[in-house]
Amino acid sequence: MKEPQESGFKISEVIIIVLITCTFSIMAGISYGKIKYSETISIGKLDEETESNELSEFIKQYKNIISNYYDSSKLDEEKLLDIALEAIVKEVGTDDPHALYMTEEDYGDFNIILAGQYEGLGIGSSKVSLDDYASISYIIDDSPASKANLKVGDILLSIDGKSTKEMTIKEFSQYIIDSEDKDFLLKVKRGEETFNVNITKGNVELKSVASHVIEQDGKKIGYMGVSIFASNTYLQFEKALEELEKQDIDTLIIDVRNNNGGHLAEVTKIISLFLKKDRVIYQLQKDQKTTKYYSHGKEDKEYPIVFLTNEATASASEVLILAIKENIGAITVGKKTYGKGTVQGLVELSNGDKYKITTKRWLSPKGNWVNDTEGINPDVDVSLNADYLKNPTDENDNQLAEAIKTALKALNK
Repeated sequence: MKEPQESGFKISEVIIIVLITCTFSIMAGISYGKIKYSETISIGKLDEETESNELSEFIKQYKNIISNYYDSSKLDEEKLLDIALEAIVKEVGTDDPHALYMTEEDYGDFNIILAGQYEGLGIGSSKVSLDDYASISYIIDDSPASKANLKVGDILLSIDGKSTKEMTIKEFSQYIIDSEDKDFLLKVKRGEETFNVNITKGNVELKSVASHVIEQDGKKIGYMGVSIFASNTYLQFEKALEELEKQDIDTLIIDVRNNNGGHLAEVTKIISLFLKKDRVIYQLQKDQKTTKYYSHGKEDKEYPIVFLTNEATASASEVLILAIKENIGAITVGKKTYGKGTVQGLVELSNGDKYKITTKRWLSPKGNWVNDTEGINPDVDVSLNADYLKNPTDENDNQLAEAIKTALKALNK
């Protein structure tokens, strides 16, 4: 498909349904490699015959400025158009709180989260102070770093002979991103020992699903924690659910606390694991037109399902909850959800910058719109206690304890 002639932008769109707030800080230090993921659908070429008078005037005056400025060689047309587009998105944002313009650099970490994978080392690093060495703050399972036997707390003295003391964390990350060579030599200090590690960057998969079985009162309770709906979450979820069901679970808890959302396509596939074909799972509304979307699953799950929620449960998580709640009576435990009932379209420009604007509302199967102050009220309202915040373990998680209690109670109905 041709690019719009006037702007030179390469336009594509990926439909996401996610609350972006605070996402970048979550992924700080993880982008040690180039992103390999891309999901796009065309939004088409501008129809010049239907241009508004205002748009025609803008194009006319833009051409006039470029043609008549006294020193046109100093004008960077791509930069000018970027500035104009950013201003438009900012103005749209006065009415749309989810409208956002992102540079290619800004978008990097967010895209890694939604992609669920990237090419890198699989480590997070930090510095106590700017003039200190970088140290490893976490390591992703099955990553090049874990296979190289690096450990959390290791101090990274240098990379390819370059001292990390002279680098910011961003510069350290960028060095690996920009390197055409995939092999690196790290000088590592662990306790009193100093040694070299040869490491090759490779594909790193981010885990967004955790699961296990909780046995209580003679019953098996499946637990699934879902942190985000990335492009690989469905495959992880399907595998984990299958493993739980092979263990003959009696009921299931799905923990979506702090899950801001993600890809609507992933959520659709996950919902279909629980609902039979032809059940309405959500509706999308643009202007006055509403389109219903249906499950493509084989059957309704018969065991009780309990969702754990909090104030940061948002967007695609809310789609999942309401689809199962309104169709087969899932129960919610925790706190009222965020309330984000809109879908954003993400558009990519030829320079790598992105912007997103709200393109649709989403409604529940029964036509309810959960947005802003609405949220999803829990069936069992319980706040997280201070003990968990001081020591975050399952034993101190009173919300999880209440979800287990609720799941067992549902079995006896």
